[in-house]
Amino acid sequence: MIRFDSKSVNRVSIISTLIDAALAFVRGRRKSGLLLLGAAALSSKIPGIGTAVSLFLRLVRWVR
Repeated sequence: MIRFDSKSVNRVSIISTLIDAALAFVRGRRKSGLLLLGAAALSSKIPGIGTAVSLFLRLVRWVR
C-alpha cells in the first residue's frame, strides 16, 4: 500500500508544476512557462506555490 506523507505530496506537486511548464512552452506561452519553472524551483522551500501559480495562470486565461 502506498502512503502519502507531506514529502511525497510535495514531490508530486513539483512534478505537476514542471509538466505544466513544459506544456506552456509547447503551446508557445513562454512567460507562463518561465513563471511555472520558477514556482517549481521555489516549491521545495514554499510548499504549494506551484499549485497556486498554476491555478492563478488558469484563472487569468479564463478571465481573458
